[in-house]
Amino acid sequence: MTSIRTLATPALLALALFGPAVQAGGLVPPQGYYAGIEKPKTSPNDFTCEAVPKPYTGALQFRSKYEGSDKARATLNKASEQAFRDSTASITTLERGVSKQVMQYMRDGRPQQLDCTLQWLGTWAQADALMSTDYNHTGKSMRKWALGSLSSAYLRLKFSNAQPLAAHQAQAEQIEKWFARLAEQTVKDWSDLPLEKINNHSYWAAWSVMATAVATDRRDLFDWAVKEYRVGANQVDAQGFLPNEMKRKQRALAYHNYALPPLSMIASFAQANGVDLRPENNGALKRLGERVLSGARDPSAFKARNGQKQDMDDLKIDSKYAWLEPWCSLYQCDADALKRKQAMQPFKSFRLGGDLTRVYDPQAEQKK
Repeated sequence: MTSIRTLATPALLALALFGPAVQAGGLVPPQGYYAGIEKPKTSPNDFTCEAVPKPYTGALQFRSKYEGSDKARATLNKASEQAFRDSTASITTLERGVSKQVMQYMRDGRPQQLDCTLQWLGTWAQADALMSTDYNHTGKSMRKWALGSLSSAYLRLKFSNAQPLAAHQAQAEQIEKWFARLAEQTVKDWSDLPLEKINNHSYWAAWSVMATAVATDRRDLFDWAVKEYRVGANQVDAQGFLPNEMKRKQRALAYHNYALPPLSMIASFAQANGVDLRPENNGALKRLGERVLSGARDPSAFKARNGQKQDMDDLKIDSKYAWLEPWCSLYQCDADALKRKQAMQPFKSFRLGGDLTRVYDPQAEQKK
């Protein structure tokens, strides 16, 4: 397999194409990540830092919640889902906890909130957690999900105008080096898959690597994430369907919706660094978003395509549409999409780094 180091060469071409603005300051996130503390609190503090979840350093061998299902992987196995949740509890606690702490800190600016986040991340970094090369598909999936959650939350601290990490350089360096190791392993985990195996998992892997690329200023990681985005975009057909997600039978629409958050975030981050992915495959991301929004209103097109009545449970959960924030920053959303977005705000998704409305549409609360 090609070493990730060799991916740096196209980056030089990218820098030449997109000029000194990109080159001068390194990789950057979208503008909203520069926001300072919302309303610094000086009142008595009731924040308590919970105990750091135990770093997960074991084999990444987990049962799938679809265990025993046919190749469509669409029927939930409740017993194996519970086993999966039990065995991954410390990882999910870290993801959700860090996201919540960063949102609290960006709202209140209490040093204790920041210290807590850095303690949690620093403890896992020091343990070199989640780095096992003994893994199954579910295990490598957990690795990339966790990396995306943690690095995208961390971006709020790294780039905030309040400069919260200025007094914590040693901790920040340790955490970022761990993120980089996780991203390098994620690249190995998800590279060179046959096209029929590339689905939403690969897009989420690419998102985690993109977030880490910006957090660590690694152009090789950025290039890999863009490359994987292009593979994903080129899977979108002329009607806005993803063939590999159509295989998920009654959950096809739900998985189309699930593919949109990582793809939209990657495109948004690429745009911030002078790489416009919107035209890829004749506007594939726009077509996919429109297909999902149409399907959420009337799923009959999905049933007509794969013969299955669609399970709409996920489509009733507002946070599942968090992709609308970056997507509507990339495209001129029509009145219906904007109305839907505004009705569902604020969008909070720990796998995308927390409060996306605060990042992409900070005036939303005043509009309500």
